[in-house]
Amino acid sequence: MADLEERANVVASGARQTGAGVPVRRRRVPDLAECVRLLGDVHATDGYPSDWPDRPAAWLTPEGLLAAWVAEADGRILGHVALSRSAPGDAAPGLWSRRTGARPELTAVVNRLYVAPAARGRGVGARLLANALTHARALGLHPVLDVLATDAAAVACYRRLGWTWLGSADQQWGGGRTVVVHCFAAPREP
Repeated sequence: MADLEERANVVASGARQTGAGVPVRRRRVPDLAECVRLLGDVHATDGYPSDWPDRPAAWLTPEGLLAAWVAEADGRILGHVALSRSAPGDAAPGLWSRRTGARPELTAVVNRLYVAPAARGRGVGARLLANALTHARALGLHPVLDVLATDAAAVACYRRLGWTWLGSADQQWGGGRTVVVHCFAAPREP
């Protein structure tokens, strides 16, 4: 396990230095306040997350968290992404497992991806997503994710970036509400 973590750290540090000019680095504890503030801006603009969490910093640090990153420019955080082990109720790992025949435990779930409204269109989201994919693969895990079926912009983004649609599923959310999510798997490695 230490070897895998070391390999992932090398990949992540290298990924921070390359890319389309968007610096991405590991999220640090002091970043959480700015990440929550930015999440509030995204929520006000886009309604993401659809249910504002009671404890937003804890929401950004879900159980099973493998790593989280931020995109940053001029000392300001522009976006965020997390990578986690699958949790009970996650639809994407199960759909991926049924499609591939591999165990769902061999997935990593990309989540908590958002970009500042003013920073969109500059490749920030794609850069964050690429960093999470590189890290997951370094750990020997296949990245998957789900997105609300009503979030047409996110669905279009994942399709444009070559993610494979696995199917749709109903998920139980707070307050007994059922939502439909579209599940995707990362493109296979080149």
